[in-house]
Amino acid sequence: MCKYIFVTGGVCSSLGKGIASASIGALLKSAGLKVFTQKLDPYLNIDPGTMSPFQHGEVFVTDDGGETDLDLGHYERFIDTSLSKLSSVTTGKIYDEVLDKERRGGFLGGTIQIIPHITNTIQEKITKAAEKSECDIMVVEIGGTVGDIEGLPFLEAIRQLRHKLGPENTCFVHLTLLPYLEGSKELKTKPTQASVRELRSIGIQPDFILTRADHPIKKEHIKKIALFCDVNEEYVIPAETVDSIYEVPLRYQKHNITELIAGKLKLGKIKPNLKEWEEVNKKIKSKKNSVKIALVGKYTGLDDAYLSVLESLEIACYHAGKTLELLWISSEKLEEKDKQTWEDLKKADGIIVPGGFGVRGIEGKIMAAKYARENKIPYLGLCLGMQIMTIEFAREALNNNKITSEEFDEEGKTDKENYIIHFLPGQCKDGKKGGTLRLGSYPCKIAKDSKTYSLYKITNIDERHRHRYEFNNEYLNKLEEKGLVFSGINPKRKLIEIVEIKDHPFMIGCQFHPEFKSRPNKPHPLFKGFIEASIK
Repeated sequence: MCKYIFVTGGVCSSLGKGIASASIGALLKSAGLKVFTQKLDPYLNIDPGTMSPFQHGEVFVTDDGGETDLDLGHYERFIDTSLSKLSSVTTGKIYDEVLDKERRGGFLGGTIQIIPHITNTIQEKITKAAEKSECDIMVVEIGGTVGDIEGLPFLEAIRQLRHKLGPENTCFVHLTLLPYLEGSKELKTKPTQASVRELRSIGIQPDFILTRADHPIKKEHIKKIALFCDVNEEYVIPAETVDSIYEVPLRYQKHNITELIAGKLKLGKIKPNLKEWEEVNKKIKSKKNSVKIALVGKYTGLDDAYLSVLESLEIACYHAGKTLELLWISSEKLEEKDKQTWEDLKKADGIIVPGGFGVRGIEGKIMAAKYARENKIPYLGLCLGMQIMTIEFAREALNNNKITSEEFDEEGKTDKENYIIHFLPGQCKDGKKGGTLRLGSYPCKIAKDSKTYSLYKITNIDERHRHRYEFNNEYLNKLEEKGLVFSGINPKRKLIEIVEIKDHPFMIGCQFHPEFKSRPNKPHPLFKGFIEASIK
């Protein structure tokens, strides 16, 4: 029977419930258990697909085309398990499903209520994910903070699940903050006590409390929390701030959290194998020189907007024996010819242009690609970054500055024959047309005589996509003659997935998002190659 671990958060948001959930999952997996993870988000959007990166950060994409919360990226990187649409549940998705069923007469005219209809549907989502994944352990993170009105149905649902499944099959983990008061020079436990009191008022008694703090947590703090929150002392786990998120599993295990959870859930004697985590952390902590990478985008300075890209760069740097020095470059300021922005770009050892939507800042990104091509600076283009690279190359090679993408030509000012990137209907897995995205994992065949093949060392790969526009194959022969290499192609529809430039140290663009497949112990081949080229 599957065992369930529910992770809640208190006091304030952004404490790191996703990292905590991922770390617990990673420890249990390293002990030989099959782990699956799920995020319950209390917002009313169906999914984060239409949400601004400024509001919600990046959209993480699963193999089956799910547009999900960025915490699923943490789960996959830590647990090294491919997740699915089952891993992402929102209030919007729950209400949409329940109301659709009601409109179709599925409730036989009954009155629809939060309890039991909404809470039952939430429970069904949790147990179905556990059943479909055939996992031993299901780690479920409840988004938001205890006390938020929108999160109450999720908390009620997991309270009922404990009642149904029993305490030996469910474990409640509560993550809280111990704020530090500068005036009195001390950590305070009262907010944690208040958060647990709020949780208990709705019928949930935490089994474990993870205490987040930016300062050392003393034994006296642990004792006080255990007493006032009615939790065994050994089940109060210090979660002090660390230099790298990949150190968190090791920190938790210092307090034997894996064995304690195993005891709580009656899993028998288990012991995590932390060799890989120790090796990764050794590489992270080793002294090394930096490599300067310019990230050219329009959400500059907002880490969450490019979270998986940044993690992939960091991971590749760890394994190359370097420290990442990131240069945030605003593509709009490049367009404005801002002197300081251009000076920063010229300091870069490598340039990366990540994905994005819309026309804002596009010409600045094209300028960055031109600079990389002409000055032989390593360049990695991700999704939109590949399209930018091909537009820039085509404008130069074909002496035609009108070449653009259908996406960027909002007013239809450009002749269609100048669309090197255009929309192809019927491209999505669900068969929908017109304005839909190509989402999820698609196969790609790599040409053996390419730089890309030297990185992957295999010819058949699967990578994840999230985009609407494709390369226009009518340009293929013209650009091949000019030195553009089409090194990766979707075998079924002949869609261009990877391009590279001949006679350049490293200038590769991919239509997919390789950042979704980087792992702390295994950098993605494209990021690994890009960083290695940047440090030569």
